[in-house]
Amino acid sequence: MSAAHIRPGRYDDDGPLRRLDAETWSPLHAVSPRPEPDEPFFREHASPADHLVAEVDGTPVGYVRLGFPTPLASNTHVRQIRGLAVSDTARGRGVGRALVRAAVAEARRLGARRITLRVLGHNTAARKLYESEGFVVEGVQPEEFHLAGEYVDDVLMGQRLHP
Repeated sequence: MSAAHIRPGRYDDDGPLRRLDAETWSPLHAVSPRPEPDEPFFREHASPADHLVAEVDGTPVGYVRLGFPTPLASNTHVRQIRGLAVSDTARGRGVGRALVRAAVAEARRLGARRITLRVLGHNTAARKLYESEGFVVEGVQPEEFHLAGEYVDDVLMGQRLHP
């Protein structure tokens, strides 16, 4: 497998990213229900411009969604990773790390002072990746979600981008 190329999202990514979302959905990392097969990937607050896509040989193998944590004007200096997925075929090849780095770089480019994310407490692989890329735990909401018969913590992580 060739190295992944990270690029901005495009409208023609809707179908491939919808399939990727369906294939990678798991209660390990998803708090929303499994996406419906015909549900559009891009939505009002998640357009192609909010995505960076990892592709290998022209095929999308992952994405990261970057948005705002709230709709408040007083919070526009913060960007939040609002979704990240990597296909099973591309896992363990640095695609997730490349997407996280690209999201941090994009947040900096946009002038953000901070970047944040939320990750489920039992998703140790993702937590280790984020920590290795400079994110720190800033809070934990115990038993915030009930998934697959278990109560799961919501871990809030972030990093400062500018002094």
